[in-house]
Amino acid sequence: MTALGTLEELPLDYRQALTGFNLLPLWPSLRNFLPYGKPIRKTAPVLWRYDDIRPLLLRAGELTPIEKAERRVLVLANPGLGLDAVRATPTIYLGMQLILPGEAAPNHRHTPSAIRFAVEGEGAYTVVEGEKLPMARGDLILTPPKLWHEHGHEGNGPVIWLDALDLPLVHDIEASYCIDGESQPVVNMPDSSQTAYRRAGLLPYTALDAQKRDFPLLRFPWVDVRQALLGYAEGCGPHEPVRLAYINPETGRECLPTLGFSALMLRPGEEVDLPRRSASVVFHVVEGAGEAQIDGTDIRWTEADTFAGPTHADITLRNNNSAAPAFLFSVDDAPMQRSLGIYETFDEPAKA
Repeated sequence: MTALGTLEELPLDYRQALTGFNLLPLWPSLRNFLPYGKPIRKTAPVLWRYDDIRPLLLRAGELTPIEKAERRVLVLANPGLGLDAVRATPTIYLGMQLILPGEAAPNHRHTPSAIRFAVEGEGAYTVVEGEKLPMARGDLILTPPKLWHEHGHEGNGPVIWLDALDLPLVHDIEASYCIDGESQPVVNMPDSSQTAYRRAGLLPYTALDAQKRDFPLLRFPWVDVRQALLGYAEGCGPHEPVRLAYINPETGRECLPTLGFSALMLRPGEEVDLPRRSASVVFHVVEGAGEAQIDGTDIRWTEADTFAGPTHADITLRNNNSAAPAFLFSVDDAPMQRSLGIYETFDEPAKA
């Protein structure tokens, strides 16, 4: 393999002439952009412990009223990318958000896609385009790009949820912005997860002739997802991962254009080697405790913890409980990679 020429090999007057016309030679830095074998990755395997986050988030509730915060959030920043980069992976933003009884996070809409995954507490809700969506622990709620949404809390005690957005991607292409609006009138009916889309394989009959909608289902109750995992596990082989994808019930595709979501059950004492994929991923622990190994980094996780893995990572998950299953929720950027035509899965481990 021929070594590429270096910048220093070029005459100074030539380099200065290039700079004067806002030009630069590609070949000295070509391998920084097109390395052989696998990408250059700065994303670190990292764990955010809920026991560390929660007291600091509750203190934020004492220090900053909702009126001065708009969204009271602590960002889960990956140290490999730099804390100022405000991202958990190159394309995924994560934050833990707190809302207190009687508070309201104002109505707005924005270009990044977002989801809420309820972690703790009862009585909070999100309103998306007039559809009021209760937030019970483990529920996934979509707030797709450019749709109006706001949050409120009608119960007692703090409510905390995990935010995941494609903010890094949208911000980096200089397309990220939001618009404020007046509070939405609420449609006087239960959300679609409790009415139109209660059973897999069944749709409202009118949906057969109607144009397929981008976001027909906005809430995925954890009670249903957990039951589905338990049922699916009965038909899985002993070495087959028990994993279900969250999808658009009308199209069968991912819920959002850039981010994908799945729920994973680890059977008692089970260890699973996940297929190596080109997508980056974050995991949030819904129930249980265990260990993960991500590209050789050992992570010990417990309930409500969150951890991240880079693209092309070797990932092993282990349930340390020999008597009860563990449940994890995951977010990845596979839909974005599929749209770009670069998504891959690999049989062999990543080369160090």
